[in-house]
Amino acid sequence: MPKYYAFKVCGYYLYFTSHCIVEAMHVHASDTKLTESGSAKFFVMKNGDTTIQNRGILNDRELLKIQTFIKENYKEMYIKWSEYSDNGFYGD
Repeated sequence: MPKYYAFKVCGYYLYFTSHCIVEAMHVHASDTKLTESGSAKFFVMKNGDTTIQNRGILNDRELLKIQTFIKENYKEMYIKWSEYSDNGFYGD
């Protein structure tokens, strides 16, 4: 599973799976297991805003911190996403 970064954000890895590259750009946030079970899922729009599809086990504070991180880094994250997928941002 490709990780956007090697470090954790708010205690969670940000990643996507090779099975989900058929969807628009999104970010899973999960612990060290990197499984979709219990993970949050954020769809990323072309301005860096996100839509939460699944909050997983994350609380409101963690969700907000990760959304803020994505907003500040979405262009760099999109470069990683585009190495695996031809699909663009959510809503395009």
